[in-house]
Amino acid sequence: MVTPYSPVPYQFERLTEAEMTKRSSTFEALLDQRRSVRFFSDDPVSKALIEAAIRTASSAPSGAHRQPWTFVAVSDLALKRQIRVAAEKEEYRSYVGGRMPEEWREALAPIGTDWRKPYLETAPWIVVLFAQQYSFQSDGAKRKHYYVNESCGIAAGMFISAIHNMGLATLTHTPSPMAFLSEILGRPKNEKPFILFPIGHPTPDCVVPTLNRKTLEEVSVFL
Repeated sequence: MVTPYSPVPYQFERLTEAEMTKRSSTFEALLDQRRSVRFFSDDPVSKALIEAAIRTASSAPSGAHRQPWTFVAVSDLALKRQIRVAAEKEEYRSYVGGRMPEEWREALAPIGTDWRKPYLETAPWIVVLFAQQYSFQSDGAKRKHYYVNESCGIAAGMFISAIHNMGLATLTHTPSPMAFLSEILGRPKNEKPFILFPIGHPTPDCVVPTLNRKTLEEVSVFL
């Protein structure tokens, strides 16, 4: 028998058009400054900030409210070293070993990335988002999850926004394949690595590629 959620009044404040416009402009300007960073300082970042970002991400909508995610936050130096070594092994096979198609390498060339990922060891935190394919009920039976990738994708976007909002930098890193993350971090079989985030402060001499974002007209259609 399915037990329905008990409805409660939605605590919602309707804003004026002027306030909505102000908020939207402020938030747009803030996120427009966000960039993917590959040069991290080893300056410490408090656990409380990482916890706050995870709480924010966990407010994301999800299929049937299953919340199919686990955020594994790593600050241990030995674990970060293991992750870097394993990630670079896979990336070397992709960039140098021929696993990555030439077209893909050409697309990445202007960004300047290669198989070396020193930031995985330098950044004070690595947070790995695992997607829960299913969970378990109290009797041990499998509990199906719905729209897992979509739900985790939304949570990842909110996590990135939270990190940027608090004045930290991150990078979306998806070494392929990523099974080594499950092994190193001891995750159960119902979880699959979804994305990896190194988190910290950029170095004083940090540089990022010159990029132009698509215009509103290029990314939207109003009917």
